[in-house]
Amino acid sequence: MAKKTSIGGQALIEGIMMRGPERSAMAVRNINTKEITLEECDTKGKDRPKVCKLPFIRGIFNMYDSLTFGYKCLMRSAELSGMEDEEDEKKKEKGPSKWDKLFDTLLMPIATVLAVVLALGLFIYLPMQLWKWIAGGSAIAENYYARACFEGVLRIVVFVAYVWLTSLMKDIRRTYMYHGAEHKTIFCYEAELPLTVENVRRQKRFHPRCGTSFLILVLIVGIVISMFIHIDSLPLRMCVKILTLPIVVGVGYELIKLAGRKDNLLTRIISAPGMWLQHITTREPDDTMIECAIAAMEKVIPKDGSDAW
Repeated sequence: MAKKTSIGGQALIEGIMMRGPERSAMAVRNINTKEITLEECDTKGKDRPKVCKLPFIRGIFNMYDSLTFGYKCLMRSAELSGMEDEEDEKKKEKGPSKWDKLFDTLLMPIATVLAVVLALGLFIYLPMQLWKWIAGGSAIAENYYARACFEGVLRIVVFVAYVWLTSLMKDIRRTYMYHGAEHKTIFCYEAELPLTVENVRRQKRFHPRCGTSFLILVLIVGIVISMFIHIDSLPLRMCVKILTLPIVVGVGYELIKLAGRKDNLLTRIISAPGMWLQHITTREPDDTMIECAIAAMEKVIPKDGSDAW
């Protein structure tokens, strides 16, 4: 490759979001009109104090930005794609039911809380409790390194199983195709080729600097950090694990940046788990998806080359 770029993206509902150092853009295709709608904005966080951009600290803020802005774009893409129009028409014909009103006012907040509790239960409490049941009062129960490896590997298994199960859903598979279009377009830009459908189509769909790779790295880094948590009380260990999340995220972010900037044996080893998982989270896109990715990409490429690594 002739260059490396800091530009990243996210697959949306019938579209792509690209995030550059100065500008961010989303391109969404309407399922009814087949037209692409483009929306742009300044990249969030670019004007933060320098202390927030220091290594191991910047990852925490960047992850927060990615989650909040990514969710906002995802919800907006549902509107632009025309999918919500179909649902609204159905509701207008039938009229809002009492269950719809109940869900909006009461059940939605409850569902959000339950989702957080479920995530904490699956990824923190369940592995700890299983280790307690399996190890019991045996000598291995006091081996903190074995415990950290067992819990960490189980978290990875749960995560991979979740990703695989979601890939069986038709709508999610289509989103994974847009994910592939995002990666291919970034590869095409890094190869300094014109951003055309033909050029993008020829690129790989597995990129070392991917959100999937980042999540796997976070889980692996969590195993290493857990080896230093020598606490037997399960509730206390859960609290400490939650408190160490910023450290895990900060280290994981620096590793994914390193993998995106360099291409050597070390970075290939770092990228390997995430690249493997991308066989599930990315699919080969069709030309209409590539067109969306190109449209979003063209809006975020800075003229001064500030995206170069």
